[in-house]
Amino acid sequence: MVITHSHRRWAVLPVFVVAVALVAVVGSLASINAGQEYLALERPAWAPPQWLFGPAWTVLYVLIAIAGWLAWSARGWTPAMTVYAVQLVLNAAWTPLFFAAGQYGLAFAEIVLLWITIAVNLALFWRIRRSAALLLVPYLLWVTYAGALNLAIWQLN
Repeated sequence: MVITHSHRRWAVLPVFVVAVALVAVVGSLASINAGQEYLALERPAWAPPQWLFGPAWTVLYVLIAIAGWLAWSARGWTPAMTVYAVQLVLNAAWTPLFFAAGQYGLAFAEIVLLWITIAVNLALFWRIRRSAALLLVPYLLWVTYAGALNLAIWQLN
């Protein structure tokens, strides 16, 4: 189903922004002491500085919301949108596992699932609207890096 009414398309953009913002809120609530915890962990030399996470995720969340909205506005709710929703849930689950629960191994397994889901989502969005897929590329790259960092922290701690 192609969404043809421009007004309706734009009216739904805030829904995507709110959905992604909720994911961000779950992460921030689960990581209230994340800065201190992160600094207390043994980290590899290539670990980013603590201040980088907030700006990086802010940009990524904006891109994720726009990508979802673009794919939805092209075809409506498709299986690709279901995968999009699943990756949002997985995204929200990682921070509580890693920071709140301190379950680095479980968080690593979860981030692998997140990575796979993002990759599948990107491939499905590619068939619907390439610009939506391309907006997910920085997210996939960051989660690749975050997964490697999670693995290294798990091994070091």
